Amino acid sequence: MRIGFLIVCLALLTAVLAAQDSAAKAPAGTASSGRSTAEKSSSNQPTGSAQTEEESSSRDTRIDLSAPKDDAKDHPDSKAAAADLEGSDAPDNTGVQEFHPWNPMKAVKDIEVGDFYYKRKNYRAALDRYKEALYYKDGDAVANFRMAECEEKLGNKAEARNHYEQYLKILPAGPFAKEARAALDKLGKSE
Repeated sequence: MRIGFLIVCLALLTAVLAAQDSAAKAPAGTASSGRSTAEKSSSNQPTGSAQTEEESSSRDTRIDLSAPKDDAKDHPDSKAAAADLEGSDAPDNTGVQEFHPWNPMKAVKDIEVGDFYYKRKNYRAALDRYKEALYYKDGDAVANFRMAECEEKLGNKAEARNHYEQYLKILPAGPFAKEARAALDKLGKSE
């Protein structure tokens, strides 16, 4: 009895797999409903435009970008905010704003390489790497502190002061806060 049941199940499974295999090997010109691709495209498409079954029409893939139903009621000041963002201060009024890539891992690597140059007393190269770290991660406290140290070593006291202050603004009780305050005091006395 069990062997008969297994044979029936195996036969059904073989039939299903054979049907799927034959559907996959069907010629491209025929569809599952029996109509050819040309018949389908002639009924759906205007004359002169040919389309294969694999392609979709732009109407099928069009994304709805309209505002939600109650958007004006839910966000009454959104039009004014959008008008402010349209680039009124841009010279060509295009509304395009500049974006920087956000890559904190690259910023960490740039700080690491900057530390390498700093230890070798190549302050100009270290400063460039710290600047690059700030490009990939705005407001990085460590990069600001290390930039301040490089600027101080290079004699740019105003820039060093700005970066020490920026560090203290980001992390007022950070690991380098005492050093930053001491450096600011020293820079204040030297001027």
